[in-house]
Amino acid sequence: MSGWQGDVHLGVQAWTGEPGPEAPPEDAAAQGPEADPESVARKLLLDTLTGQARSRQELADKLAKKHVPDDVATRLLDRFEEVGLVDDAAFARAWIQSRATGKGLARRALSQELRRKGVDDETVREALEELDPDDEREAARALVRKRLRSMRGLDETVATRRLVGMLARKGHSPGVAYAVVREELEH
Repeated sequence: MSGWQGDVHLGVQAWTGEPGPEAPPEDAAAQGPEADPESVARKLLLDTLTGQARSRQELADKLAKKHVPDDVATRLLDRFEEVGLVDDAAFARAWIQSRATGKGLARRALSQELRRKGVDDETVREALEELDPDDEREAARALVRKRLRSMRGLDETVATRRLVGMLARKGHSPGVAYAVVREELEH
């Protein structure tokens, strides 16, 4: 590939191999001498939180990826927690509400997702306590009913296997999955 085929939007500098003035910085250090890492990190955090809530760990990972110094990241994340912009407990409750309702996920799947997002075990456990087991079972029932519409004419054994597998992937226990599937197939 010849030198000019790269970032054409950078203008003449693109074919010379030198970054142009409008090139986006790759990390906080590339912002220039007037932009200190803390102001760059603060803007990055605010921009990231604008779209949706994030866990503290997700934000820390984003800052690390942008090469923000650890001490700056910790100081800013602590301050954001103090003012309520970063709150893992509120994040976990909102995540559970959204994913349990929208995706029909059960406790196990929700717990795994939150842990992958860096939420600590105690916070996850407390947030999951607010989830009603009856709502969880009803979500499983709704998933099965919806999926059953496309399974008309399938052998009952095949349908059972597929439906139980679907519920298992959503984090439902085998006991709940088999019971709900059996009840719905009898209707």
